[in-house]
Amino acid sequence: MTSKLYSGLMTNIGQILEQGRRQAVVSVNTILLRTYWQIGKEIVEYEQKGKEKSEYGSKLLDVLSKDLKSRYGKGFSRSNIVYMRLIYVKYPIIQTPSGQFKTFQISQTLSDQLTWSHYTELLDISDDYERSFYEKQCISENWSVRELRRQIDSALYNRLLLSKDKKGLKELSNKGQIIEKPKDIIKDPYVLEFLNIPENYKLSEKELETRLINKLQSFLLELGKGFTFVKRQYRLLIGSNNYYIDLVFYHRILKCFVLIDLKIGTIKHQDIGQMNAYLNYFKKEENRKEDNAPIGIILVTNKNDIDLEYALGGMTNKLFVSRYKFYLPTKDELKKIID
Repeated sequence: MTSKLYSGLMTNIGQILEQGRRQAVVSVNTILLRTYWQIGKEIVEYEQKGKEKSEYGSKLLDVLSKDLKSRYGKGFSRSNIVYMRLIYVKYPIIQTPSGQFKTFQISQTLSDQLTWSHYTELLDISDDYERSFYEKQCISENWSVRELRRQIDSALYNRLLLSKDKKGLKELSNKGQIIEKPKDIIKDPYVLEFLNIPENYKLSEKELETRLINKLQSFLLELGKGFTFVKRQYRLLIGSNNYYIDLVFYHRILKCFVLIDLKIGTIKHQDIGQMNAYLNYFKKEENRKEDNAPIGIILVTNKNDIDLEYALGGMTNKLFVSRYKFYLPTKDELKKIID
C-alpha cells in the first residue's frame, strides 16, 4: 500500500460521502414537504366535511396543535400547522393532460431546491403573482432563506414591476426576472439597508464606495443575477488626464462591462457627460471582440426626471440614473410602489 494510493482512496471515499449526504438532505426535504402538504390536505378536507371555519382564527388549529404536540412532539406549533394548511391551499391538486393527478409545483425538481423554511417565507405573500416570482427567482439564484427574506422586505418584485406592462407582469410571475437587454438589470430605487447607515449621518462618496466594497456580497445580491466584480477606482487615461470609475462590474448574461458612479445628492448634467465619456472610452479601449457595449449606472440620492429626459436625450450609450435608499421601504412607501 503506497501513500499515493491510500490518499486516492481517502479522496474517493470523501466524495462518495459528500454525495450521499447531499442526496440524503434532498430526500429528507422532499419527504418533509410532501408530508406537510398531505397534512394540510387532511386539515382542509376535514374543515370542508365538518363545515369548520376555514381561517387562521379557527379553534380547530388550536386544538390540533395541542394534541399533535402532545402525541408527536416538536414541529406542530400553531403557526407551523397554519403553513401546512396554507401550502395545500396555495398548491392544490391539478389534473395533468395524461389524466394523472399531481401537486401543483410540489414536484421533485422544485422540492429539491426549496426547503420548508423557504416556503414559510413564500406563503406569507398573499399575491399569487408575487409569490410565484420570488419562488422562481429563489431557485434560479439559489437564495438562502435569509436572502429570500431580504429580497421580499426590500420589495424587489414591486421595484422591478414599475417598468412592466401587463405582459411583463405575467412573465415576471411565470419565469422570474428575464435578462435580455440592459434595462432589465436596472432598479429604481436600489436599497442599501445592509450598509447600516445611521439616520442623519453625513456620508461622503468615498466612504459610500468603501462600505459597498466591504459588503460586496450583499451589494451583489441587490444588483441581481449575472454581476461579477471587476475593480474599484478603475483608472482611465484620457489624453494626459487620469480619471477613475468608482466601481466596475462585468455582467455574464449581457456580456458587457457595467460602470457604476456613486453620487451624494442630486445628479448634475456634468455627471452624465462624465459617465458618457467613460462609456465611450470603455467601448473603444477596454472592450474585447466578444463584449457588448458597456452600461453606465449613476447612483444618486435624488433625481429630477424632467431634467434627465433632456440630459439623456439623443445619447447612443446605455446610460441609466437610479436612486438609492439606505432603509427598507416602510408600509406607506410599499403602498406607493404597489399603487
